[in-house]
This record gives sequence, structure tokens and C-alpha cells, in this order.
Amino acid sequence: MRRLLAALLLAAAPAVAACNNDAPPPPAVPEAAARSTAGGGVEDAEVRPGELPRKPGSLRFAVIGDTGRGDRHQYMTAAKMIEWRQWFDYSFVLMLGDNIYGDSGSKEAYAQRFERPYKPLIDAGVPFYAALGNHDPAGQENYPLFNMNGRRYYAFEKEEGSLRPLFSRKVLFLAIDTVNLTRQQLNWVDRTLEDADADWQIAFYHHPLYTSGRYQFGASKMRAALEPIFVRHKVDVGLSGHEHFYERITPQNGVQYFISGAGGALRLNDIRRSGWTAAGFDTDTHFMLMEIAGDTLYFLAISRKGEIIDWGSVRRNES
Repeated sequence: MRRLLAALLLAAAPAVAACNNDAPPPPAVPEAAARSTAGGGVEDAEVRPGELPRKPGSLRFAVIGDTGRGDRHQYMTAAKMIEWRQWFDYSFVLMLGDNIYGDSGSKEAYAQRFERPYKPLIDAGVPFYAALGNHDPAGQENYPLFNMNGRRYYAFEKEEGSLRPLFSRKVLFLAIDTVNLTRQQLNWVDRTLEDADADWQIAFYHHPLYTSGRYQFGASKMRAALEPIFVRHKVDVGLSGHEHFYERITPQNGVQYFISGAGGALRLNDIRRSGWTAAGFDTDTHFMLMEIAGDTLYFLAISRKGEIIDWGSVRRNES
């Protein structure tokens, strides 16, 4: 098995360095996925179903959650994620918590559950930005490759330039620690959003605010604490893990929520479909790709086998 995993990663490594927009296109969107998401997002004549526009200057990133098992499913999902970068050259990755399962926090745990599966991306200089999960070992905020710089919650900005030379868009990313959501942190979230001079505001964290899975009670508590702040400051997108499946929530009070909690861990058939479920997938692991171009965010959710399980687009909230 170790030889098989090594071969997968070795085969993927050269492709990362050579990624460009001239690479072969990904597989066409499966008919079932196209049916399941029909009517979702925003229609765009330039983008075919199940694809991303890859507009010059756009901001491109990947999203993974609940990855840190260090097992076969994580490695295979990582290999597929690396393979897709040949076609979609994302420049960074957001991690939604439970990045390293276990309480030891040993050097070998970080190597087995992060450094080895994502080695081609790390070697290519792709940064990872992590939020903390409830199964993450103490002190993870000090691990340099997660770019937390000793902070359990933090913010950073990126720039989207598909509309240059006329103007560009600022994108604020807010990493929230939902494991220890103190009043001090809530005040920081409120103040950071209040002071932000950004066109897009994207929050990422571990515990969902809405879910059709088993953690609905916990989600209601997170919702009571965070949603008023999100709505007041017109946050555009909320990304969470914790539930070990994929779910796109029907937009709530102007915010588009996603659960992407099966980058390595999976709870088979664990979605209890509700009025919140716009799309869901709970039969395999997955990752997400996102692209911000002007006032639109495009997204794909892709399974371990490379199947497109959901796709669509989101318009930003006007200030």
C-alpha cells in the first residue's frame, strides 16, 4: 500500500509545477450532478455546467476539511486534488479544521497526515491556511505550514484582478476558532468585519451554523452566536467542516454556507435532507475548488474519484 501511495504522489508531483490554463480540461459534469444542481447559483453563458471560468487575474483556491486521518482515503483524495491543479491552478488552500486527528501532535503525525499527502503542493509553494477543529492537537496554531502564526483566529486579504486594468476586488478571509468561541473572539470578528475595506468577505471555521446532519443542536448554538454578526456585515460565504460529508445550504439571510467535512473522514449516508439542503453528497470523500472573478464566486465539489458532485456560483452581497 505504501508503494502505491508513493507512486500516486510521485506521478502527481511534476504536474503541479507544470500546471497552466492550457492543460487538458477535466471530465465533463456527470448527468446526475447536473440534474441535482440545476437552477443553483447564477447563470453564466461563459461557463459550461461543471466547469470554472479560469478568467485571467481571478482568485483561485481549494477547500478541504476533516482531512487528517492519514489513511488511504485521505491520500487518494489528496492525489485527485493535486491532479486537478493541472487544469485549475489554485494558489492556496483553506483547511476547515480536524487537520491532524489525535492528541499527540507529534512530528510524525504532522508528516503522515499533512506533509506526505500534500507534498507536491507544499513543494510547489502553495500555502495552506488552517482553522482549528475539535480533534486537533494542542498548539497546532504554531505549526508553520498552517500559516496561523500562533493565532487561534486571524484574518488575511487576497486580491482578485479579473477586471483589471479598470479595478480589482479585495477579498477578506476570516479564520474563526469555533472550538473556543469566546466573547473576546466574537468582538474581534465584529470589529474586523466593521473595519474591513473588502469587496468579498469569506469566513471559514470548523463547526457549521446550518447542517442537515447529526450536529444540528450544536449548529443552532453557533448560529445564535455568529449569524447576527455575519448578517450585519454582509458576509458572503461561510465554509465549515465537522460533519463528514458535503452539503450546500440554501442561502440563509444573504449568506451562502457550505459544509466540506470529508477531505479524509467520511460518515456514509449521514445527511438527513432538510429544507436547508440545496445539494448534498455523503457517499465518498471530496474537496472543493473556488474561483472569484469580479462579483461572482464559482465553485466545484469533486469526489475522491474525480466526479463533480456539485457546481454553481454565488454573487457577492452589495455593500
